[in-house]
Amino acid sequence: MPVLHLHLLSDSTGETLEMIAKAALAQFDEADIQRHFWPMVRSKQHLDRIVPDLAANPGLVLFTLVNDETRARLEEHCRILGLPAVPVLDAVTAALEDHLGQEAHGRPGRQHAMDEAYFARVEAIQYTIAHDDGVGHEDWEEADIVLAGVSRSSKTPTSIYLANRGYKVANIPLVVESPPPRELFKLRRPLVVGLTTAPERLVQVRRNRLLSIAEGRETSYADAERVAEEVRFARRMFADNDWPVIDVTRRSIEETAAAVIRLYSERAHRSTPPVVGPKPI
Repeated sequence: MPVLHLHLLSDSTGETLEMIAKAALAQFDEADIQRHFWPMVRSKQHLDRIVPDLAANPGLVLFTLVNDETRARLEEHCRILGLPAVPVLDAVTAALEDHLGQEAHGRPGRQHAMDEAYFARVEAIQYTIAHDDGVGHEDWEEADIVLAGVSRSSKTPTSIYLANRGYKVANIPLVVESPPPRELFKLRRPLVVGLTTAPERLVQVRRNRLLSIAEGRETSYADAERVAEEVRFARRMFADNDWPVIDVTRRSIEETAAAVIRLYSERAHRSTPPVVGPKPI
């Protein structure tokens, strides 16, 4: 399969563009992609310095450029070079303009403005890092979400992903010999979610973990019977406390986080009091 040169041009950090490209590429098996990433393209001069690479590595150009002159210049270069250029947000922006009845602001990096939401996300990340792996249980009540599960059930990466979405997350490993702190069972504000996985998959993950840290001695950490017992222990705890459970066996971190967010949103919706109209006279 020939190499596809994928050029990503953004007038901001390029985070949005990279996520869109990643999501689209996931639909294609064994695609040989070479990415060329160009963030903060905010002038015609900057763009002109990129053109030689476009010419040397012809392929597909995806861009998010809101400045009319810059994007027109890119489109003209791509036309001359015979390269397809796709403005990935245009269709969504046009639909929003149509439904909202207003014109979009052509302001580069607007979605990354240091507004209240930005600082809330920073606070969420700081909280989540400080409450990883069972630390800081005294103030778990401040969390939005608490993830519980046995070791290597994706608690930490899922927590960090959720924190980047603005959620304060604490997580705790469930260990048969060491009961969780009592605070876990008294939480009212946070949504507690149990993460579980197939024991055989967990054994493989743990064995790989031991190899990565050059741990060669015999240990029950990756023993099949021991792992199955841990998973049963965690599942009983989830059931006894009526916590929602997500099986992460075949889920990516993004898919697990999306499932957690859906549970969180559903609970928030249920807890919102209904709007009561005026009583009839």
